[in-house]
Amino acid sequence: MADGDGGTIDLHSHSLASDGQYPAAEVAALAASAGVKVWALCDHDTVAALPQAAEAAGRLGVRFVPGIELSCHVSDREHREIHLLGHFVDPASPGLRAFEDLLADHRRRRMGEIVKKLAALGVVLTEADIEKHSGGKTIGRPHVARAIVETGAVLNVREAFDRYLGEGKPAYVGRYRLLAQDAVALVRDAGGTVTIAHPGLSGLEKPAIEYLRQVGAAGIEVHHAERNPSMR
Repeated sequence: MADGDGGTIDLHSHSLASDGQYPAAEVAALAASAGVKVWALCDHDTVAALPQAAEAAGRLGVRFVPGIELSCHVSDREHREIHLLGHFVDPASPGLRAFEDLLADHRRRRMGEIVKKLAALGVVLTEADIEKHSGGKTIGRPHVARAIVETGAVLNVREAFDRYLGEGKPAYVGRYRLLAQDAVALVRDAGGTVTIAHPGLSGLEKPAIEYLRQVGAAGIEVHHAERNPSMR
């Protein structure tokens, strides 16, 4: 997306702190080299890399927007997971920090269960094998998938999900459930604004989008690498 000065705006990116491929400083450098003038880092469920990202962006002359991407559910009865983007959040927000710590503890226990399930399937990993693929407190299935690839049990991350880690697969373990209205409150209490991330990819229909608007979502992500023009 272009700004009024001919530069590019990118309000949705990830670093190694969640499921990205590079540390935050490298993501900032890649954004700057691509002509991005306004850049947001929105790692999944963590603000751990925001200070590093802000420092790098400032050094590179890129306007930085601190963000987060929260995984949540519209209701207790809803099986489908959705994602909400929080922009302009305060990384030092007590609410966000407490949530991040809670989620980090839950994720570590979840990883322990996944490791046990994988061992029973003949794929032996240690937590250290997984942690080296994570740049922060957030440890998720993408990091497990990369560790599985290293064992030679699968050829790539997609195959790791298809065979072991995807929902309904033999090493799958359910994640912490955050309700959308609570996710909105977390972001707004941290001084941020809430955008519905890739609603088409999440399969969100008008009633759910209207509900999210009512509880405080202020925008919808229109541009996405996997979204075709008609969906935009």
